[in-house]
Amino acid sequence: MSASSPAPSATIRPEVTISHVVRDTDLADRVAATGTGGGPEHNVFPRTLGTARLISLMELAAARAMEPILKPGELTAGIVVRVEHIAPTPLGGTVRMTARYLGREGKHHRFEVIAADDAGEIFRGQHIRAVVEAQRLEKGAARRLRI
Repeated sequence: MSASSPAPSATIRPEVTISHVVRDTDLADRVAATGTGGGPEHNVFPRTLGTARLISLMELAAARAMEPILKPGELTAGIVVRVEHIAPTPLGGTVRMTARYLGREGKHHRFEVIAADDAGEIFRGQHIRAVVEAQRLEKGAARRLRI
């Protein structure tokens, strides 16, 4: 079977929710790229949960949903991310990220993702992942180096 063909008995989990308590290392002023923020210094970010960290939680939830279909040497890779970060979550807040499997489109797997904290929804979007052979992906990445 190819990397994109799951084992016949394996199924993707229809929904996976992960919980995460916001740490200092998750805050926007820590995960954002230097020089891309607002303010006169062009480096001012809020001390609230960063969008980049939410995206990593989204990828983790969707990847966990796909674990049952993976064979040895395979992993999943995110290929499309469309998100809205709706509300801030402070340090110490708990976030619950849910990935709901919407189905397969050719070799790709589509998810709806929604995150909430104790006050309600903070993030939503769509995410697409693909099953890939880990070694093949890493070799392809290495070929992109211009040596």
